[in-house]
Amino acid sequence: MATMTNEVVLDIETQNTFDEVGGYFTDKLKVSLVGVYYYETDTYESYLEHELPQLFSRLERSGRIIGYNSIGFDMPVLNNYYAGDLLKLPQLDILAEIQKSLGYRIKLDAVAQSTIGTKKSGHGLQAVQWWKEGNIEAIREYCLQDVKVTREVYEYGLKHNCLLFDDRSGERKAIPVDFIAKLPTATLNLTLGL
Repeated sequence: MATMTNEVVLDIETQNTFDEVGGYFTDKLKVSLVGVYYYETDTYESYLEHELPQLFSRLERSGRIIGYNSIGFDMPVLNNYYAGDLLKLPQLDILAEIQKSLGYRIKLDAVAQSTIGTKKSGHGLQAVQWWKEGNIEAIREYCLQDVKVTREVYEYGLKHNCLLFDDRSGERKAIPVDFIAKLPTATLNLTLGL
């Protein structure tokens, strides 16, 4: 499989909801936990809000960041904590690729169920409730499961050039994707000649 050794799969959970901040304002959401899979070390790791600087230094040195709705949600929320713009780092948003191919969006759960036979273990609103209850371990377990599911969906798409979903009539359909073409040619541009 042609993955880059320093790609990263990422998912975030928040402390609050859009309802609580009065609408779809990613700049008003606060991170509770970020789950990450590093291909470079074959490890799953997580970062709480106060640990985000450690995550950012890893992301700056990584290859492509892979997520599901990461360009529309995860990166804008993380940008609330970052001095630069994380959206300028190499990205592959699986949901954006699906929307390009189909013309509409599909939940990760639906794609994962059809493509890899696995569903997510819950939903983000549960994670917000766990945050309010102080149950960090439940958030960590849930978020890292989402990262695992996203990773497996990505790897399936990379290998088969398609993902699967069941349409409204229950018929299984293929979604053409080309994740290999999205590999960046250069991940770092050093202009200072160090």
